[in-house]
Amino acid sequence: MTHTPFGPHSTTDDVLAGIDLTGTTALVTGGYSGIGLATTRALNRAGARVIVPALRPDAARQALADTAGVEIDRLDLADLTSVRAFAERFLRNHPALDILVASAGIMACPETRVGPGWEAHFAVNHLGHFALTNLLWPALAAADTARVVSVASGRDPAWRIRWDDVQFERRYDKWEAYTQSKLANILFARHLDLLGRAHRVRAFSVNPGWIRTPLQRHLAAEEMVAAGWIDADGNSAPGLFKTVEQGAATQVWAATSHQLDANGGDYCVDCHLTASDPTDSGEAARLWALSADLTGLDLGERA
Repeated sequence: MTHTPFGPHSTTDDVLAGIDLTGTTALVTGGYSGIGLATTRALNRAGARVIVPALRPDAARQALADTAGVEIDRLDLADLTSVRAFAERFLRNHPALDILVASAGIMACPETRVGPGWEAHFAVNHLGHFALTNLLWPALAAADTARVVSVASGRDPAWRIRWDDVQFERRYDKWEAYTQSKLANILFARHLDLLGRAHRVRAFSVNPGWIRTPLQRHLAAEEMVAAGWIDADGNSAPGLFKTVEQGAATQVWAATSHQLDANGGDYCVDCHLTASDPTDSGEAARLWALSADLTGLDLGERA
């Protein structure tokens, strides 16, 4: 574990104290809701120019109406044509990208197929961000140093990639689909860091902890009561949930802390690096190859 003065109750303002991001460019997917919104506001306050790609640009403009200087553009992570179009627009206007926070995501949704029949969790949470990062690689590599932060979840050793049925075509389970996509976020950061470090592009994955946000929109209240997250009146279980500013702190720390300049590929929890699993490397390379095959994109051929 890395020793830092921060912990589970630290906020985005805590981790950014004394850090000046003036002159840097950041991109935050999902940057208009939940911990993504808290991340956008925090990076903006620290001086960064922040770009927020949004599936619902009007909703993004409304959420960020009180935050000056944020750029909003349309992006549908489930649609590779949209990802390519966004990346082309971005590269025309921004020669370098210092920070990419992949914060957008869906959780426990009904079985949904997108694009060429991809399972929605895997497509949105992983493949869309994989494609976006590959397409924005010229801007990341052009930065003096760049950070990519992949927002995952709490990790369970039982999680696995369903290699023989990654799109859940045989038996769909909303929680297995979600946890597969979150493991993919972790493995993605591991291999991206391996490819990017020679270009001073470092990558991290993070567990933001428990936060009540629109991410839970697909869950019925009865399900959250049964899980012990809330009581029958809708009140959060005492001590379980962080605030959005606390939940966003780890991804903001991973994106900006000078303490991490010599690190990369790590899984971060409560503003600390955790011990890496040595078995991740083989799984990460296998996932990268699969993702490159599915999307037709592979910065590894250029890095």
